Amino acid sequence: MAVSNLVVDDTEIDAAAATSGSSFYLAMRILPAAQRDAMYQVYAFCRAVDDIADSDMPRAERAAALADWRADIDACYAGAPRASLRALTRHIHTFHLQREDFHAMIDGMAMDAAADICAPDEATLDVYCDRVASAAGRLSVRIFGMQEEAGRLLAHHLGRALQLTNILRDIDEDAGINRCYLPHELLAREGIAVTNPMQIADDPSLPRVCATLAERAQQHFAASDAIMDREPRNQVKAPRIMSGVYRLLLERTLERGFDIPRTKVSKPKLRMLWIVARYALS
Repeated sequence: MAVSNLVVDDTEIDAAAATSGSSFYLAMRILPAAQRDAMYQVYAFCRAVDDIADSDMPRAERAAALADWRADIDACYAGAPRASLRALTRHIHTFHLQREDFHAMIDGMAMDAAADICAPDEATLDVYCDRVASAAGRLSVRIFGMQEEAGRLLAHHLGRALQLTNILRDIDEDAGINRCYLPHELLAREGIAVTNPMQIADDPSLPRVCATLAERAQQHFAASDAIMDREPRNQVKAPRIMSGVYRLLLERTLERGFDIPRTKVSKPKLRMLWIVARYALS
Protein backbone atom coordinates (compact mmCIF):
# COMPACT_ATOMS: atom_id res chain seq x y z
CA MET A 1 0.00 0.00 0.00
CA ALA A 2 1.33 3.44 -0.88
CA VAL A 3 2.23 5.69 1.99
CA SER A 4 -0.16 8.62 2.37
CA ASN A 5 0.77 12.09 1.20
CA LEU A 6 0.48 13.11 4.84
CA VAL A 7 3.83 11.45 5.43
CA VAL A 8 5.83 13.26 2.79
CA ASP A 9 3.94 16.36 1.72
CA ASP A 10 4.29 19.59 3.69
CA THR A 11 1.32 21.41 2.16
CA GLU A 12 -2.21 21.67 3.49
CA ILE A 13 -3.99 18.43 2.64
CA ASP A 14 -7.46 17.67 1.38
CA ALA A 15 -8.51 15.67 4.44
CA ALA A 16 -12.05 15.22 3.13
CA ALA A 17 -10.69 13.45 0.05
CA ALA A 18 -8.48 11.25 2.24
CA THR A 19 -11.57 10.27 4.23
CA SER A 20 -14.04 9.77 1.39
CA GLY A 21 -13.48 6.04 0.98
CA SER A 22 -13.96 5.28 4.66
CA SER A 23 -16.97 3.50 6.14
CA PHE A 24 -17.07 6.45 8.55
CA TYR A 25 -17.37 9.10 5.85
CA LEU A 26 -21.16 9.23 5.88
CA ALA A 27 -21.18 9.65 9.66
CA MET A 28 -18.71 12.52 9.42
CA ARG A 29 -20.69 14.25 6.69
CA ILE A 30 -23.64 14.97 9.01
CA LEU A 31 -21.53 16.87 11.55
CA PRO A 32 -21.40 20.68 11.81
CA ALA A 33 -18.54 22.17 9.80
CA ALA A 34 -15.95 22.52 12.57
CA GLN A 35 -16.56 19.03 13.93
CA ARG A 36 -16.65 17.60 10.43
CA ASP A 37 -13.28 19.04 9.49
CA ALA A 38 -11.79 17.95 12.81
CA MET A 39 -12.93 14.38 12.13
CA TYR A 40 -11.53 14.54 8.60
CA GLN A 41 -8.17 15.66 9.97
CA VAL A 42 -8.08 12.97 12.65
CA TYR A 43 -9.07 10.29 10.15
CA ALA A 44 -6.41 11.50 7.71
CA PHE A 45 -3.83 11.08 10.48
CA CYS A 46 -5.12 7.57 11.21
CA ARG A 47 -5.02 6.70 7.53
CA ALA A 48 -1.46 8.01 7.18
CA VAL A 49 -0.01 5.93 10.01
CA ASP A 50 -2.03 2.89 8.92
CA ASP A 51 -0.60 3.23 5.42
CA ILE A 52 2.90 3.18 6.89
CA ALA A 53 2.20 0.03 8.91
CA ASP A 54 0.73 -1.73 5.84
CA SER A 55 3.37 -0.57 3.39
CA ASP A 56 6.03 -2.81 1.86
CA MET A 57 8.85 -0.63 3.15
CA PRO A 58 11.55 -2.40 5.20
CA ARG A 59 10.50 -2.66 8.83
CA ALA A 60 13.21 -0.28 9.99
CA GLU A 61 11.93 2.36 7.58
CA ARG A 62 8.37 1.87 8.78
CA ALA A 63 9.52 2.26 12.38
CA ALA A 64 11.39 5.45 11.45
CA ALA A 65 8.36 6.87 9.62
CA LEU A 66 6.14 6.20 12.64
CA ALA A 67 8.75 7.80 14.90
CA ASP A 68 8.63 10.85 12.63
CA TRP A 69 4.87 10.96 13.12
CA ARG A 70 5.31 10.85 16.88
CA ALA A 71 7.64 13.85 16.62
CA ASP A 72 5.16 15.60 14.31
CA ILE A 73 2.35 15.17 16.84
CA ASP A 74 4.61 16.50 19.59
CA ALA A 75 5.35 19.50 17.37
CA CYS A 76 1.61 20.16 17.06
CA TYR A 77 1.34 20.35 20.84
CA ALA A 78 4.42 22.55 21.00
CA GLY A 79 2.77 25.01 18.62
CA ALA A 80 5.19 24.37 15.76
CA PRO A 81 3.39 22.04 13.36
CA ARG A 82 4.55 21.40 9.83
CA ALA A 83 2.31 22.97 7.22
CA SER A 84 0.23 19.88 6.50
CA LEU A 85 -0.71 19.60 10.19
CA ARG A 86 -1.78 23.19 10.85
CA ALA A 87 -5.47 22.36 10.55
CA LEU A 88 -5.11 19.33 12.83
CA THR A 89 -3.29 21.52 15.36
CA ARG A 90 -6.15 24.03 15.39
CA HIS A 91 -8.59 21.22 16.14
CA ILE A 92 -6.32 19.75 18.82
CA HIS A 93 -6.65 23.01 20.75
CA THR A 94 -10.33 23.63 19.97
CA PHE A 95 -11.49 20.19 21.05
CA HIS A 96 -8.81 19.48 23.67
CA LEU A 97 -7.62 16.34 21.92
CA GLN A 98 -5.16 14.35 24.00
CA ARG A 99 -1.61 13.69 22.88
CA GLU A 100 -1.58 10.21 24.42
CA ASP A 101 -4.42 9.12 22.14
CA PHE A 102 -2.45 10.10 19.02
CA HIS A 103 0.58 8.31 20.46
CA ALA A 104 -1.52 5.22 21.25
CA MET A 105 -2.63 5.05 17.63
CA ILE A 106 0.99 5.22 16.49
CA ASP A 107 1.88 2.51 19.03
CA GLY A 108 -0.81 0.27 17.56
CA MET A 109 0.52 0.76 14.05
CA ALA A 110 4.01 0.04 15.36
CA MET A 111 2.76 -3.37 16.47
CA ASP A 112 1.86 -4.15 12.85
CA ALA A 113 5.05 -2.61 11.51
CA ALA A 114 7.40 -4.47 13.87
CA ALA A 115 6.30 -8.00 12.95
CA ASP A 116 3.55 -9.96 11.24
CA ILE A 117 0.99 -10.51 13.98
CA CYS A 118 -0.19 -14.12 14.14
CA ALA A 119 -2.62 -15.34 16.81
CA PRO A 120 -1.86 -12.85 19.60
CA ASP A 121 -2.90 -13.78 23.12
CA GLU A 122 -6.11 -12.22 24.42
CA ALA A 123 -4.32 -9.50 26.38
CA THR A 124 -2.22 -8.45 23.39
CA LEU A 125 -5.27 -8.42 21.12
CA ASP A 126 -7.11 -6.15 23.56
CA VAL A 127 -4.16 -3.76 23.73
CA TYR A 128 -4.04 -3.74 19.94
CA CYS A 129 -7.79 -2.99 19.66
CA ASP A 130 -7.45 -0.21 22.21
CA ARG A 131 -4.60 1.40 20.31
CA VAL A 132 -5.82 1.14 16.73
CA ALA A 133 -9.56 1.65 17.36
CA SER A 134 -10.51 2.90 20.82
CA ALA A 135 -7.77 5.54 20.76
CA ALA A 136 -9.35 6.99 17.62
CA GLY A 137 -12.66 6.78 19.43
CA ARG A 138 -11.31 8.79 22.36
CA LEU A 139 -10.26 11.52 19.95
CA SER A 140 -13.64 11.38 18.22
CA VAL A 141 -15.87 11.61 21.30
CA ARG A 142 -14.15 14.83 22.32
CA ILE A 143 -14.97 16.26 18.91
CA PHE A 144 -18.58 15.09 19.31
CA GLY A 145 -18.76 17.01 22.61
CA MET A 146 -19.40 14.06 24.92
CA GLN A 147 -18.67 14.19 28.62
CA GLU A 148 -15.37 12.57 29.66
CA GLU A 149 -16.57 9.39 31.39
CA ALA A 150 -19.33 8.55 28.93
CA GLY A 151 -17.07 9.34 26.00
CA ARG A 152 -14.26 7.10 27.21
CA LEU A 153 -16.67 4.24 27.85
CA LEU A 154 -18.18 4.62 24.39
CA ALA A 155 -14.73 4.71 22.80
CA HIS A 156 -13.78 1.55 24.70
CA HIS A 157 -16.79 -0.50 23.65
CA LEU A 158 -17.48 0.85 20.17
CA GLY A 159 -13.81 0.81 19.23
CA ARG A 160 -13.54 -2.85 20.14
CA ALA A 161 -16.81 -3.69 18.38
CA LEU A 162 -15.57 -2.06 15.17
CA GLN A 163 -12.12 -3.63 15.30
CA LEU A 164 -13.44 -7.14 16.01
CA THR A 165 -15.80 -6.69 13.06
CA ASN A 166 -12.84 -5.76 10.87
CA ILE A 167 -10.92 -8.82 12.07
CA LEU A 168 -13.80 -11.16 11.27
CA ARG A 169 -14.52 -9.57 7.90
CA ASP A 170 -10.88 -9.47 6.79
CA ILE A 171 -9.59 -12.93 7.76
CA ASP A 172 -8.58 -13.80 4.20
CA GLU A 173 -7.24 -10.34 3.37
CA ASP A 174 -5.13 -10.37 6.53
CA ALA A 175 -3.90 -13.90 5.84
CA GLY A 176 -2.82 -12.69 2.40
CA ILE A 177 -0.37 -10.30 4.07
CA ASN A 178 0.70 -12.95 6.63
CA ARG A 179 -1.40 -11.68 9.53
CA CYS A 180 -4.00 -13.27 11.79
CA TYR A 181 -5.60 -11.35 14.64
CA LEU A 182 -7.71 -14.24 15.99
CA PRO A 183 -6.65 -14.84 19.62
CA HIS A 184 -4.38 -17.74 20.44
CA GLU A 185 -6.59 -18.99 23.27
CA LEU A 186 -9.68 -19.39 21.06
CA LEU A 187 -7.67 -21.15 18.36
CA ALA A 188 -6.12 -23.51 20.89
CA ARG A 189 -9.54 -24.30 22.37
CA GLU A 190 -10.67 -25.54 18.96
CA GLY A 191 -7.46 -27.46 18.36
CA ILE A 192 -6.26 -25.17 15.58
CA ALA A 193 -2.49 -25.20 15.25
CA VAL A 194 -0.96 -21.74 15.31
CA THR A 195 1.40 -22.24 12.40
CA ASN A 196 0.78 -19.52 9.85
CA PRO A 197 -2.17 -17.28 8.95
CA MET A 198 -3.07 -19.12 5.72
CA GLN A 199 -3.34 -22.48 7.48
CA ILE A 200 -5.40 -20.94 10.27
CA ALA A 201 -7.73 -19.35 7.72
CA ASP A 202 -8.24 -22.72 6.01
CA ASP A 203 -8.89 -24.76 9.16
CA PRO A 204 -12.39 -26.33 9.18
CA SER A 205 -12.79 -25.50 12.90
CA LEU A 206 -12.38 -21.77 12.29
CA PRO A 207 -16.13 -20.97 12.25
CA ARG A 208 -16.39 -21.84 15.96
CA VAL A 209 -13.61 -19.39 16.79
CA CYS A 210 -15.29 -16.71 14.70
CA ALA A 211 -18.67 -17.32 16.36
CA THR A 212 -17.13 -16.60 19.77
CA LEU A 213 -15.44 -13.45 18.54
CA ALA A 214 -18.65 -12.30 16.82
CA GLU A 215 -20.57 -12.73 20.07
CA ARG A 216 -17.96 -10.61 21.80
CA ALA A 217 -18.35 -7.89 19.14
CA GLN A 218 -22.13 -7.97 19.56
CA GLN A 219 -21.73 -7.51 23.33
CA HIS A 220 -19.59 -4.44 22.72
CA PHE A 221 -22.19 -3.08 20.28
CA ALA A 222 -24.89 -3.61 22.93
CA ALA A 223 -22.81 -1.83 25.57
CA SER A 224 -22.28 1.05 23.13
CA ASP A 225 -26.01 1.31 22.52
CA ALA A 226 -26.69 1.51 26.25
CA ILE A 227 -24.21 4.37 26.61
CA MET A 228 -25.58 6.29 23.62
CA ASP A 229 -29.15 5.84 24.87
CA ARG A 230 -28.22 7.88 27.95
CA GLU A 231 -26.49 10.72 26.11
CA PRO A 232 -27.86 13.81 24.30
CA ARG A 233 -28.94 12.82 20.79
CA ASN A 234 -26.97 15.52 19.01
CA GLN A 235 -23.74 14.24 20.56
CA VAL A 236 -24.19 10.63 19.47
CA LYS A 237 -25.63 10.93 15.96
CA ALA A 238 -22.28 10.26 14.30
CA PRO A 239 -21.28 7.32 16.52
CA ARG A 240 -24.74 5.81 16.08
CA ILE A 241 -24.20 5.88 12.32
CA MET A 242 -20.73 4.37 12.72
CA SER A 243 -22.18 1.67 14.94
CA GLY A 244 -25.08 1.02 12.58
CA VAL A 245 -22.85 0.71 9.53
CA TYR A 246 -20.43 -1.65 11.24
CA ARG A 247 -23.19 -3.72 12.81
CA LEU A 248 -24.53 -4.13 9.30
CA LEU A 249 -21.08 -5.24 8.12
CA LEU A 250 -20.95 -7.77 10.97
CA GLU A 251 -24.38 -9.06 10.01
CA ARG A 252 -23.28 -9.46 6.39
CA THR A 253 -20.11 -11.22 7.54
CA LEU A 254 -22.12 -13.66 9.65
CA GLU A 255 -24.56 -14.25 6.79
CA ARG A 256 -21.62 -15.08 4.53
CA GLY A 257 -20.25 -17.45 7.14
CA PHE A 258 -16.71 -18.62 7.80
CA ASP A 259 -16.59 -21.91 5.94
CA ILE A 260 -14.27 -21.89 2.95
CA PRO A 261 -14.37 -20.66 0.31
CA ARG A 262 -15.35 -17.28 1.71
CA THR A 263 -16.50 -14.41 -0.47
CA LYS A 264 -15.59 -10.78 0.12
CA VAL A 265 -18.14 -8.88 2.23
CA SER A 266 -19.60 -5.95 0.33
CA LYS A 267 -21.12 -2.77 1.71
CA PRO A 268 -24.87 -2.54 0.97
CA LYS A 269 -25.04 1.11 -0.04
CA LEU A 270 -28.81 1.58 0.18
CA ARG A 271 -29.00 0.14 3.68
CA MET A 272 -26.06 2.29 4.72
CA LEU A 273 -27.83 5.39 3.43
CA TRP A 274 -30.95 4.36 5.35
CA ILE A 275 -28.88 4.15 8.55
CA VAL A 276 -27.53 7.64 7.93
CA ALA A 277 -31.00 9.04 7.29
CA ARG A 278 -32.42 7.34 10.37
CA TYR A 279 -29.99 8.95 12.79
CA ALA A 280 -29.18 12.18 10.96
CA LEU A 281 -32.83 13.20 10.85
CA SER A 282 -33.92 11.93 14.26
